Formats: sequence, structure tokens, C-alpha cells
Amino acid sequence: MAEDVKRSSLLVIDVQNDFCPGGALEVFGGDRIVPLVNRLSGRFPNVAATQDWHPPGHVSFASTHGTEPFRTIQVDGLDQFLWPDHCIPGSRGAEFHPGLDTRSFNLILRKGSKKGLDSYSAFFENDRTTSTGLEHYLKGLGIRSVYLCGLALDVCVYYTAMDAVALGFDTHLVQDASRGVDRPEGSLDQALGRMREAGVLFTSSERLL
Repeated sequence: MAEDVKRSSLLVIDVQNDFCPGGALEVFGGDRIVPLVNRLSGRFPNVAATQDWHPPGHVSFASTHGTEPFRTIQVDGLDQFLWPDHCIPGSRGAEFHPGLDTRSFNLILRKGSKKGLDSYSAFFENDRTTSTGLEHYLKGLGIRSVYLCGLALDVCVYYTAMDAVALGFDTHLVQDASRGVDRPEGSLDQALGRMREAGVLFTSSERLL
């Protein structure tokens, strides 16, 4: 890494059972990134990890609205994409993947815990005004650069990356340590294109390790 590693943080996004094969909202190959994330975590002095953390009846669940998942509706003036029930506290699906080494995590941030408000980004909830506090945590430590990995690349990783750029962080996507869900179809390519346009730098675990 060219810059001082002490001013960099690894952000591990939602490497949870529900986003891995066999989970409620599985991402193809989601479990394959775990060894890479473990190796990367040992490379950074600061590692922050997130977990989706949704109560039963959460606004993002299609079941809450009596409809099918993978469609968009309006809720309180906000577009809400609907998913299968996932990452409910106390469930196995909400837990980190069992192979994920969490010993190097300095911070675990749980998002989307308000029943009526969804949260994709590690920095802001989906109303785009409610901060998670991550920005101030990182800047308080003098962090200038963030490296993102995790699940899903075209949802929570994407929104976190876009917010990181907007907040002034040098932002890097560790592409081989991330996987996309591609729902709706085409969202993965669209997310990658928008990240490049916004100034997110693409890298790989091989370059960092």
C-alpha cells in the first residue's frame, strides 16, 4: 500500500450467514471471500465490520407488506426495495459466517435496526440523513483511506463506497474479496460503473497482500 497503513481502515461489510450459500438472501460465492477477508484483516491496524440487523416485521421485508420480494414500493415517500426476511437478531442468519475471524475487528456496527427504516450504507441509513457515526469514528482516528470488502457488492458495499467518497475518504474496493447479488439483474454492472465514475479505486487482495 502506497499510503501510510496507519491512516487506512478495512471495512468488512455484512459477511453474514444469510448472505452466504444456504442463507435467506444468499450471494453466489459469498462464502468464498472469507479466507481473503481474514488475510486482509490481519494487514490493517484498524478494521470495522458491519452487520445487517433487522427486527421482525422490518420495512425491507416483502412479508411485512404481504407481497413478493425483489420489487420496489413506496414507503413514507422513500423507494423501498423488498427482500426476503433476513438477518433477524437471534437467528443464525444474522451471525457472521463461522469461518470469519473477528478477532481483529476494532468496531462492529449493526445497521438497519429501526423497524421502519432500512440501511444499506455503513455511514448513513436510507433516509440519507441519519448517521451511523462511522464517519466520526474513522476521522477521529485520523483515517484517510478506506478499503471495502464484503457482501453484497452492488448493495451495501456499493452504498458504503459512494458515501465514503462523498465524505472525503480515499476509497478502494477490494473487488475479489466482494460478491454481488445482482438483484434486480444488471445492478452489479451498474454499481461498478457508478463507483468508477465517482472515483472509487479498484484493487485486489493480491495487490494488498
